[in-house]
Amino acid sequence: MSGATLPEVKINRQLPTPVMERAVRGLTYIAHPLRLRILEFLDVNGMSSVSAISRGVNAEQIIVSQSLRKMRETNLVQTHRRGIFVYYEICEEYPASIFVCLRKLFGHMTDQLKFLRDGYKEILPADYTTMAANRIKLFANFDKIRILEFLVYNGESCVTEIVSGTGIPQIKVSQYLKKLSDDDFVKSRRDGRFVYYEITAGVHKTTIGCIHKRYEKTKENF
Repeated sequence: MSGATLPEVKINRQLPTPVMERAVRGLTYIAHPLRLRILEFLDVNGMSSVSAISRGVNAEQIIVSQSLRKMRETNLVQTHRRGIFVYYEICEEYPASIFVCLRKLFGHMTDQLKFLRDGYKEILPADYTTMAANRIKLFANFDKIRILEFLVYNGESCVTEIVSGTGIPQIKVSQYLKKLSDDDFVKSRRDGRFVYYEITAGVHKTTIGCIHKRYEKTKENF
């Protein structure tokens, strides 16, 4: 690729703005250690009561109830009443898919092959889940998600291409790319006078794919 000629602007597969705004709101709630552990408990154990979740995540029931209420408001969990008891379950696709990625990443990091098997579910160590929640918090931002989304579906791109595809001002794109690079969400290389960026593997890339898959399956709900 020559550094003297700017490549043609690529076609961006942006989801509608309201869809991505809703997804980012959900991610901001997931990016919390206790909430992520609650969702993980529901992913592993299925529909559960507040008391069962509280015991499972070792947290006070009133705090768990508050977190569940907030996640219900953002359509991350849904409720079912059976007599006097209320049960919760995950109702969004991408939180469950995130755990698939988190388990496989943990498996690679620790050489625990059981976590690499498709469909395998087990509660991860709390410190690892906390780390994952803090990682999600770093990219749970509308413009950052738009930049990552562009890189997922267009591959390696320079700042000019990202600006043209996302509509985000160049100064913001450059600032966010610096932060995303510092946090190891993207990597870069220089070719002549252009710097090209590429998304790295991890929960951030998986999240983008999950949001798109869910939208394709549930367009009529938006």
